[in-house]
Amino acid sequence: MADISIMGCGWLGLPLAERLVQAGYRVNGSTTSPEKLPMLQQQGIRPFCINLQEEQYDKEVLMTFLQAKVLVLNIPPRLRADGGEAYLGQMHLLLKALRNAPVNRILFVSSTAIYLDLNRIVTEEDIVFTKEQQPGNLLLQAENLFCEREDWITTVVRFGGLVGGSRQPGRFMAGKKNVPNGDAPVNLIHLDDCVAILERLLTQQQWGQVYNACADEHPLRKTFYTKAAEALGLEPPEFADMEKTAFKLIKSQKLKDDLAYAFIHPDPMAFF
Repeated sequence: MADISIMGCGWLGLPLAERLVQAGYRVNGSTTSPEKLPMLQQQGIRPFCINLQEEQYDKEVLMTFLQAKVLVLNIPPRLRADGGEAYLGQMHLLLKALRNAPVNRILFVSSTAIYLDLNRIVTEEDIVFTKEQQPGNLLLQAENLFCEREDWITTVVRFGGLVGGSRQPGRFMAGKKNVPNGDAPVNLIHLDDCVAILERLLTQQQWGQVYNACADEHPLRKTFYTKAAEALGLEPPEFADMEKTAFKLIKSQKLKDDLAYAFIHPDPMAFF
């Protein structure tokens, strides 16, 4: 039996799995792409091809993958593809399988997108559930599905905007015109910090918690994305003049206090 199973070995899950293998953990890793299986195996990860979107997924493969003490759940909804309609169905399929698995701890990777723009500092307590915020609803419903069970204990980590590695923020808005909310603060986190935080949550066994995870500094959107585009030699975006700005400023003080964590990349302006 593995120590940890990581569902979703992509941009974040793969470097996390590699780090845990290097630390001596036995790691199962899943991907939806069969061509990625040899690469996972080369990194010392026991590879599994699992796609819960398929109508006839292999239940035996899923149950073998779930033979672990801890599950890191890292499969965000594909909102652009289908509006996220299939996401909760996948989560229910996974819940059904987990009832017969030895997993007793879950680390759920979520997003600060669940928070409304409250035009102030936002902490883990600032959840407002509204039908108008459909992406947030899906994630919050999924969080609750895994947090409300008695079969295991779940910790949720809500990451800010993800950058680093292949995610180059300079490409996100390059050349765009009339971009709104230029005076809003950004809530971002670097891949290095994502991996380090998840590893520390696992090693310190901080279970039954909810944490925000964003870099300490929050430069203005127009300042950050202009510099990010220029750093790649791309045309910077042009921001609209707006009288009112809708924003949220995510604080991660609880995580920093509980984990004694100092961000590797505290200032997004130094990401490039």
